[in-house]
Amino acid sequence: MARNDTSRIRALQIRGYGTNPALEDVPFPIPEKGQVLVRIAACGLNFADLLIAKGTYQDLPPLPATLGLEAAGTIEALGEGVEGLVEGQRVAVNAGHGGLADYGAFDASVVVPIPDEMDFATAAGFVIAYGTSHMGLVRRARLRQGERLVVLGAAGGVGLTAVEIGAVLGAEVIAVARGADKLDVARRAGAHRLVDAETVDLRAELKRMGGVDVVYDAVGGELSVAAMRACRPEGRVLLVGFAGGEVPHFPANHLLVKNVDVLGFYWGGYRAFAPEIVKADLTELFDLFREGKLSPHIGRTFPLSRATDALDHLASRKSTGKVVVTMDD
Repeated sequence: MARNDTSRIRALQIRGYGTNPALEDVPFPIPEKGQVLVRIAACGLNFADLLIAKGTYQDLPPLPATLGLEAAGTIEALGEGVEGLVEGQRVAVNAGHGGLADYGAFDASVVVPIPDEMDFATAAGFVIAYGTSHMGLVRRARLRQGERLVVLGAAGGVGLTAVEIGAVLGAEVIAVARGADKLDVARRAGAHRLVDAETVDLRAELKRMGGVDVVYDAVGGELSVAAMRACRPEGRVLLVGFAGGEVPHFPANHLLVKNVDVLGFYWGGYRAFAPEIVKADLTELFDLFREGKLSPHIGRTFPLSRATDALDHLASRKSTGKVVVTMDD
């Protein structure tokens, strides 16, 4: 199907939870009141896309649904009542779904202008990963300069941003990942120490280093509990996801005796109940990008025609950084 077909567009859709996503021709979207029409150039994949397809994510869109939590592109039309945005503006979108398509109509509240220096592929995978790590570490975990931060899943989409932001904030960053190749990616992102989760006892290794102040956990499972048990007094465990597939169970007596906090953090929730905090945080992140302090890492790109392959690659946990789908085949 041609990109200039104005009656139908391509979209990666699910028609039932637990069914396989499929690339379909769907009607061209028309922006309603308060919405903008975006010609999408790229979409960043997230582990949540896989959970939405399974029907196990905390925020499920109505069916049929187009996958793709975040995207970037150009505004082509404004719905009634939209202010502060203009046609032709380059933007990022964090709508929770709808990004894996040629076009999308999105609420203006989830559309943000991007720096001129930022290309669409970078912007498509920037907002959620960096927003999660920055708000999580600064607002929830209260990471301070000189503290020791351990990042589980340090070479993944959000983990790598946590390594980078932790280093920018002046923490000593310990990257935990599986295999030398992934650890090398984390080292180049600013990690000061590297731990191969395949070859060492994580709790023993972290305690040998003197313990940790903050655990950034996007993995879950046994690694979470091991890292928590290596926390220093008044340590904080920041839960941002469970990519390993298992929700950790922390022994409450250990939390009590060690004076350790376990903190949940869902960035998407702030978009609903405190959007002004999200916008302020993104402004700070875009400034850091302009200053050259952040260097987003795209592990691999796929065309929209191979979007299901891109999801499979993400699910394999072989990727480093962000997996991005582009709309130009």
